[in-house]
Amino acid sequence: MSSLTHTLDQLTSEQRNPNSWHLDQLSSLELVTLMNNEDQQVALAVQSQLPYIALAVDAIVKAFRHGGRLIYQGAGTSGRLGVLDASECPPTFGVKPTQVIGIIAGGDTAIRQAVENAEDNERAGETDLQQLQCSEKDILVGLAVSGRTPYVLGGLKYAKQIGATTIAISCNPNSAMAKIADIAITPVVGAEILTGSSRLKAGTAQKMVLNMLSTASMVQMGKCYQNLMVDVQATNEKLRHRAVKIVMQATDCDQQTAAHYLKLADNQAKLAIMMILGQLSRSDAEQLLQGTQGHLKAALQQIKMAE
Repeated sequence: MSSLTHTLDQLTSEQRNPNSWHLDQLSSLELVTLMNNEDQQVALAVQSQLPYIALAVDAIVKAFRHGGRLIYQGAGTSGRLGVLDASECPPTFGVKPTQVIGIIAGGDTAIRQAVENAEDNERAGETDLQQLQCSEKDILVGLAVSGRTPYVLGGLKYAKQIGATTIAISCNPNSAMAKIADIAITPVVGAEILTGSSRLKAGTAQKMVLNMLSTASMVQMGKCYQNLMVDVQATNEKLRHRAVKIVMQATDCDQQTAAHYLKLADNQAKLAIMMILGQLSRSDAEQLLQGTQGHLKAALQQIKMAE
């Protein structure tokens, strides 16, 4: 038995699940019921990691405030999940595509087609970060269910070496990644119903953690008002309708008023809301928002304090 085979055999994510030994004998309803039962363990596994996830959010916010970026790096399913989360940030939160970046072993080709051998190249993990000009200002989140993927380890080692803050998300305890990273997030979801298919519970756990990291960080950066996504980019018909609805919900105005102010604000919902609630011109509203780094509630409170 090779050392690699022995190492894999020890991973929680590679074990056989005793609840699914009869998987090939189940009906469709029995199959999806079993999957659903197993999936219920995922939220509890993530719950156990909330203190570490919160630490990671604080680190990300600090990096953003100092001009740093959030970089996700992974291979296979993990890498694709990082790319997915990064790609959703510009339309949802109005940030530049360069603020949250997802990179995957094997490059963009690996997003659609498996490039399985790419994950074994530790040097490539370092090279990809060098090409991004990763610096001490940035946050690197390494993603690998096993916690031992060479490509991700190479990235974490390099980021650590240059002084960037490092976060590891894996689903196996005491992993090599966790030992390197400044913050380790380890939702241990147990064995998959299809042995070793870590796109299942482990993939869901990683997606849940990424949802928390990006959303909580953006909220703290002032990208929402109450629970409304006021920096949404109204780039299509659905999102333009959503922007109108957001302005109406935030201000209790009618649709015509919301549409009017959105036009004045070039479809920027946050700015339109500031103009309505603050009874301000566009330039005055922009100036106040700039003074609070885009935090709408803080800008509105300044108006109240001045009254």
